[in-house]
Formats: sequence, structure tokens, C-alpha cells
Amino acid sequence: MSLLKIDNLSLAIHGQPILDDVSMEVAPGRILGVIGESGSGKSMTAFSVLQLLPDGAACSGGITLSGKDILSLSEAGLCGLRGRDVGMVFQEPMTALNPLKTIGDQVAETILVHERVSRSAAMDRAAQALRRAELPQDRFPLSRYPHELSGGQRQRVVIAMAIALRPKLLIADEPTTALDVTTQAQILDLLKRLVAEDGMGLMLISHDLAVVADLADDLVIMKEGQVVESGPARDLFRSLSHPYSRALLEASGHVPERTGTPAQTPLLQVCDVVRDYTGHSHGWWGRSTRFRAVDGVSFEIRKGESLGLVGESGCGKSTLTRAILGLEEVQGGEILFDGAPVFTHHHANVAVRRRMQVVFQDPYGSFNPRWKVDRLITEPFHLLDTPPKGRDRSDAVAEALESVGLSAADGGKYIHEFSGGQRQRIALARALIIRPDLIILDEAVSALDVSVRAQVLDLLADLGSRLGLTYLFISHDLGVVRSITDRVLVMKAGKIVEEGPTGAVLDQPRHPYTQQLVAAAPVLPVQAT
Repeated sequence: MSLLKIDNLSLAIHGQPILDDVSMEVAPGRILGVIGESGSGKSMTAFSVLQLLPDGAACSGGITLSGKDILSLSEAGLCGLRGRDVGMVFQEPMTALNPLKTIGDQVAETILVHERVSRSAAMDRAAQALRRAELPQDRFPLSRYPHELSGGQRQRVVIAMAIALRPKLLIADEPTTALDVTTQAQILDLLKRLVAEDGMGLMLISHDLAVVADLADDLVIMKEGQVVESGPARDLFRSLSHPYSRALLEASGHVPERTGTPAQTPLLQVCDVVRDYTGHSHGWWGRSTRFRAVDGVSFEIRKGESLGLVGESGCGKSTLTRAILGLEEVQGGEILFDGAPVFTHHHANVAVRRRMQVVFQDPYGSFNPRWKVDRLITEPFHLLDTPPKGRDRSDAVAEALESVGLSAADGGKYIHEFSGGQRQRIALARALIIRPDLIILDEAVSALDVSVRAQVLDLLADLGSRLGLTYLFISHDLGVVRSITDRVLVMKAGKIVEEGPTGAVLDQPRHPYTQQLVAAAPVLPVQAT
């Protein structure tokens, strides 16, 4: 018996086809994985179930939930269904939550909208929902605000909002994309437990086959608004027949071809670095506490080497990165770049700073949307004593864009005119334009589709070989770290707890924390034959 049945659904927005003859089912107590890249139509399929569609959208076909025809419901009927019968978990919890309201108020709001209960009763039920989402009130009071929680904890708040009324169907749209590997595993385990406890159906949307490999009972693979393959997950993984499905599986485990051997000469030396922050004071006259974010960290990166740095959120990776880039001075130890200190007389050494660049996780967020690409990628010129001008500047822009697989003409466009993968290429062009020796990649591919991620990793490998670049690759994705790095450092609570050749560390981890990270990493299904 089907809980949700989508039958030959087609969707057009202002006459532009988006979905074409899409069919899928979710049964009570079962998990349906909907897989596809950006633009495949998976999220629009989910929004069609809730009828949260933009103006100009027109649906045909059928959508039924427990026998109820969704497409024939009035807006009032749909409002009664959203939140009560169907819960929704979005990809980015910080945008799904109201920063001005406490987590208790936000979960209780779902209850107050749908049921005539007192505020105190709603708050009691909100506390119960948060407890079920593994946020017990003794550790996470209802009075907390979203900014006081970690990314994984915020996602649990969103899940608590979605399950507060024990819906029949839960839709989770990329709920773990930006989370570190252990938090991702915890969220997926939580969703699986809630499905088992409540007998609800779960539609789990993801661009990564590995994420749903051990979780989904059934699987639908979408491409360009169509279902190209579907069936029970275990059977489907063993007999993928569509070329697109097989390409997704291969891209998930893609290993770029890398050439060249790192030199023995160290380029970056981090020596016993310590970085403290001032915490909250206790009372009016109490002394402020000190929090040690980086605790005696030492390592080096050789010229031409790719070094991975892995660890959960809050382990100190970002603090260490800012110190290496000369953005935060350390209280102890020293950082040397090619023998020169990163800081001199409490100021960043500009001569060193210009030889390092960084690529961030969210390229769109790191660009000014009002500037054209040619201006965006020349931002690092401010580090040069005599920045190029006129024709030399135009040639530098063209060379940087072409080196990452774009054209010189793209310099005249705005950043919103590009896809996510193209934006990340532009971020790489910005990093390359002053020809640095070291590029720090901070979760640079974590939000990309698997095929785009494979292309960017190939590009990084090629650039590293051609230009002799050195990489510090920060990532929570152990598969990416394995494929692109020579050595890896594992960081926990401000300390390096394990280091060594990437394959050796990830295949035979010695430290319990590393073992925990490796165990939590999603495993690809057996290669289809």
C-alpha cells in the first residue's frame, strides 16, 4: 500500500518544461532515495507534493497522499496538510530557522498553527520533539537561539519542527550536504530511527549515491526532469543499466590522475602553534575563561605536495587556516613560509601573504554579486606592489579564466550567470591570478554534484602538475581527501591526533577518533556489473 503516489507528473513553469512524466511511490515505514544532480528535478518533485511552486507553475498527472488528491486541494486544504501530514527538512538549517526566535518557539509554532492548544502545552510538546531529535532540554534549553548551536544541532531543530506533529510523510532535501562526516552519519541514523518509530515514509533527496547506499529501501534516479531508473535499492545497485546511473556511481568514487613528485624541501612549516580565545566571564566580577582552539600544532607541507586536513566542525581547522593566511596572529609557536615568518612585528608579512591564496566552500558567498567576473578575479592584485593595468591586466584575466577551463569572454559576465561548478572554477581563477605557491581549499567541493566534483578534482590535479602548486585540502569528505592528497592530518579538539600517508591513515587508522571518522564515512555500493 502506497502512502505517497506520484503518477505521470509533469510540471512546466511559464511554459518551460521542468518535469516530464515522473512516477514514484513511498510506502509507510520505508525510505525512498531520490538521486540526481542539480537541475534533475528532484527538489521540484518534492515541492510539487507540497504545492510550494513558483508563480506560473502548472502541474498535470497525479499526486495522492493516503488516497487524498493533492492537486485538487484548495490553498486552505494545502496549508492544513503542510506540517501536519507532510514534514519538510531543508538543506541549509540556518536559512530554514528564524534567527530572532528561540528553538522552543520555532518548534512550538508548528503545533500552534495546526492545533488549538495553549502555549505552555505547545512548549511541552516542542521539548518532546527536540528530545526525540536528540536535543534534550537539560543540555539544549528551549531558550537557545539558532546561532548558539552547531550545524548538526540546527539540523536537528529543523527535524524536530518537521516531526512535531508526527506526519505521515517526511521529505528531507539534501539534509546532510554541509555537515561533517560523523554528524552526517548521526543525522541519517536519526532519520532512520524516526521512520522506524513512527512508521512514516521518508523521501530522502541527495546528489550523492554513497549517502543513501545503506539507508534507502527504494531508489529513483532522475536526470533532466525524468526518472531514468528506479527500483529496490539493493537490486538497483547490483544492476544499474542506464548510462547516467552508472556515470553517477563512477563519479562518486572518481580518483583524478596526478603526476609529479613532491620535493623534500618544506614550503610551509607550522611549529607548536597555539591560538586562544577569550570566553565568557562568570558574573560581574568573575574572570573570563580561555578557550584553546589550536593546541601545540606542528606539521609541514613540502613543495608540490597535497596535504589533507580532516576533522569535525569545531576542531580548530578554520582557526589554523586563518593563522596560516596571516589573518589571525597566534599566541605561541611560529608559522614559516619558505623560511620567512607569516607574521612580523604583529602584522601579516605581505611578501609572504601574496604567495598564498584560498578557495572557499561557497563560491557565490565569497563573491560580490554586483561585480563582473573580470573585477572579481583581480581582487588579489591589491597584494602586488605594481598590479598590472590595461592590456596586461586583460591578458592576466584571460589567462586565469582559460587555465580553469573557461573563456576570456566570461570575464564580462556576472557571477549569477554561472552554475555552481563554474563558480568554483572562477574562485580557482581568482586564486591563480597572482600565481601563488600554496592554495588552501576549504571544503571547496563539498557542495558540488558528484560529476562536477570529479571535474573540479581533475582540474586541481592538472593545475597542480602543470604549475607546481602546493595544496592544503581541508575537507570532511574522506573520499575526496583519499583521492587528491598525498598525506593527511587528523585534527581533534585543537590537536593533530594522527598523520601520515593518506592511504595508510584511512585504511589502517590507529587513533580511536580517526577510526570513528572512517567508520562514519558513507560507503559506495558494489560496482554494478
